[in-house]
Amino acid sequence: MKKVFYYIMALTLGCSQMSCSDMFEREPLGQLTEDDLTGGTYETQVFNMYALLRGYHITAGTSAFAIHSFRSEDAEKGSTLSDGAADGMMYDDFQYTASNGAIQSYWESNYGIIHKVNDLLAEMKMNPEMTQGDVINKGEALFIRAFCYFNLVRAFGEVPLIDFKITNAAEANIPKSSVDQIYTLIDNDLIEAEASLPRTWDAQYVGRLTWGAARSLHARTYMMRNDWSNMRTAAEDVIGSGLYNLNTPYEDIFREDGENCSESIFELQCTATASLTQSDQIGSQFSQVQGVRGGGEWDLGWGWNTPTQELADAFEEGDPRKDETLLYFIKTGENPDNIPANKPWGEKPVANGDVIAKYFNKKSYASPAFRSQFTKYGFWVNIRLIRYSDIVLMAAEAACETGDLPNARKYLEMVRKRARGTNAGILPEVTTTDQTELRDAIRHERRVELGMEFDRFYDLVRWGIAKEVLHNAGKTGYQEKHALLPLPQNEIDKSNGVLVQNPNY
Repeated sequence: MKKVFYYIMALTLGCSQMSCSDMFEREPLGQLTEDDLTGGTYETQVFNMYALLRGYHITAGTSAFAIHSFRSEDAEKGSTLSDGAADGMMYDDFQYTASNGAIQSYWESNYGIIHKVNDLLAEMKMNPEMTQGDVINKGEALFIRAFCYFNLVRAFGEVPLIDFKITNAAEANIPKSSVDQIYTLIDNDLIEAEASLPRTWDAQYVGRLTWGAARSLHARTYMMRNDWSNMRTAAEDVIGSGLYNLNTPYEDIFREDGENCSESIFELQCTATASLTQSDQIGSQFSQVQGVRGGGEWDLGWGWNTPTQELADAFEEGDPRKDETLLYFIKTGENPDNIPANKPWGEKPVANGDVIAKYFNKKSYASPAFRSQFTKYGFWVNIRLIRYSDIVLMAAEAACETGDLPNARKYLEMVRKRARGTNAGILPEVTTTDQTELRDAIRHERRVELGMEFDRFYDLVRWGIAKEVLHNAGKTGYQEKHALLPLPQNEIDKSNGVLVQNPNY
């Protein structure tokens, strides 16, 4: 299907020579091709890290969806009442328990990748002659470590800061570090990644990390800290680079033809074969976990992580993004005339009668042509993690918060204009000169533009409105302490008192 770089582990590729010091005196590299730069000595280890990022507990399964998505008012567990009932109580109803399996697997998976990065960095430290390819591999690894620590610090707050190779388990048994210390590590990792990663790759290496991905992740970490100045600088650096645009129609972004499109900044590459087992290895379960829970031809997945009516109601009249976020379906025995056909293939999925969802997530909806050619569970669906519209809205928010309303409106209009397309009768330009009104408009735009894309709950937390919004949506179990998850009880127990549980748990 696709030529995906990190599946080809046996490639023997040459690499141009350049010292580490020379490398870091340069501006971020331009386009890299097979002729002038290929893999470094450590490429296989780095490619394995990419594969782990698309793993079940990091981005593609119930642990990731529970922590990033269910806790907002826009998503819920879905499936059936009995399937994963404990996770429904934990994340939909905020009945947190430190023994929940999802937080344990999320913790272990993120730290598992961090340990692999630390092992590689220790190996690189012993290498006196790092090539240009090696340095780029290091930049990729540093990005990945920053990504995983950002997952952990948002979810748990203070966590152990392990930035060294572990040779025995006792070395990892250390106290929590402060949130500021974790963010200092993230900042340092991303600064170095920004300096060493190329701006573009040759098409053969589509999906590999770039300067734009590192700078964009940095903007997101500043956003979580409400650091408006640094957030705006990082976002505008990406905008000013000219590497990305909003020319791809919204209805194409999440279809197979929209993979690695003009606004793709960080996208995990997945593929599939006709073999279910092999597809699970080279793809991901991102689509399967969220697919239609039905029978026969409509057995497309498990039906988890489903949009709520609150999200459906948030879209403005005529906003085409609604039909690209919500997958409409009927239940067994219901009249198919009661739902619209889903674009672009005109399908009307039939779900089991006991599903509790109102909609499924259309952003994980797989093509029927590919479903017939490969497995029907969508293992080939790429996972979009950072899109350019997100960065533009970051710039809009930061400009608004620093009082630059004209530029805030300009950035906001860029996103609304793309969504509007050729229909001038919808999504009117926001022209308010009131900062509070503009702030609300930008927050609304983030919600509908990025619906079901992982970060709504964290937006509510950083804006300080999580309790108000969630209670209004009926999720009255949420209290301020629920902004942070409890640390996994198993990790507390193993530490023999070294690791202290989060407050109020």
